Amino acid sequence: MGRITFYEDRSFQGRCYECSSDCPNLQTYFSSCNSIRVDSGSWMLYERPNYQGNQYLLRCREYPDYQQWMDLSDSISSCLLIPQHSGTYRMKIYERDKFKGQMEDHKGLMVELTEDCSCIQDSFHLNEVPSLHVLEGCWVLYEMPNYRGWQYLLQPQENRTGEPWMLRQAL
Repeated sequence: MGRITFYEDRSFQGRCYECSSDCPNLQTYFSSCNSIRVDSGSWMLYERPNYQGNQYLLRCREYPDYQQWMDLSDSISSCLLIPQHSGTYRMKIYERDKFKGQMEDHKGLMVELTEDCSCIQDSFHLNEVPSLHVLEGCWVLYEMPNYRGWQYLLQPQENRTGEPWMLRQAL
């Protein structure tokens, strides 16, 4: 179980809202979010309701100023508690779209990841990942190498194609 507290003002001041589960619409609880305290769990925050818009991964710690977790906006409109996972992490990434890249069919590269990868370009000589399949564990994918740029949460059994991804596991 997780617990996160949102504050309207910096340094944990102003009106606050404590949350312990997924919330598709936080807009009724506060108008802006300028600081956050994550007491337990890992959370994905979204700029728009219903888990839409830019995403921001927050782990257990204090964030006294919104610029410590995001770029330009103090708008948080939904949050998702990332499920804890004690097993293995597995995800297949494919060199081509539509999950093409099995080594047997010689139509490109397929790699199964089981741990963090700070730069797929260096590790696997891929400039992007046009399709992927999450097999076990939740993964946070980053737009740029070394865990920088836009973040995307993917959960098990999620298949994605047509979007370029960079990779890092979430938990």
